Amino acid sequence: MAFEDLLEDPVVQKYLHELVGPKGMPVAAAPPDGEVTDEELAEELDLELNDVRRALFILYENDLASYRRLRDEDSGWLTYLWTFEYENIPENLEEEMYRLYDALEQREEYERNHEFYLCEICSIRFEFGEAMDFGFECPECGSPLESMDNDRLIGSMHDRLESLEDELNIDADA
Repeated sequence: MAFEDLLEDPVVQKYLHELVGPKGMPVAAAPPDGEVTDEELAEELDLELNDVRRALFILYENDLASYRRLRDEDSGWLTYLWTFEYENIPENLEEEMYRLYDALEQREEYERNHEFYLCEICSIRFEFGEAMDFGFECPECGSPLESMDNDRLIGSMHDRLESLEDELNIDADA
C-alpha cells in the first residue's frame, strides 16, 4: 500500500496523530520519497527543528522511520538522513489491537470479580473492601455509598471484545 493510500485512512491518521501529536503531525502526514534530513523537513514544512526531530524520533521508536548517519569529513558533523517506513503501519495497528484486547479482557475480568460502591454525589467508585473501610460513607462528602451495578459496563466490554475477536480472527473458545 502506498503512503498516499495509507495516509487517507482515518484510522491511520488517528494512529499517527496519537503517536506524534499535533506539532508532529505535519511531519508524519508528509513523508517524502527517499531520504531527507531533519533540517530539510523543518524548512519545507515551516516547523521548529525540535518539533521535527521529536516527531522523527517517535516514528523511529515505532519502526515507522529509519535513519543513516553521514559524517562530514571536514567538520566532523553528523548528518542524519531519514527514510519513512510506513509499510509497518498495518502490523503496528494490529499489535495495538492485540494490546487493547488483552487489556480489555483483564479489565472485564476485574469488573466481573469485584463488587463496587458509588458515591452518587462525588461520582467516586470504591471496591467493596474500600467501602467497608470507610463504613460505606464517602470520605469526601460523607454521603452513603450505594451498591453499583456494573452489568452494562461489563456487557459493553464483552461486546467490544467480541468485535476485536472478529477483527483479529481470535477464537475465544480455543
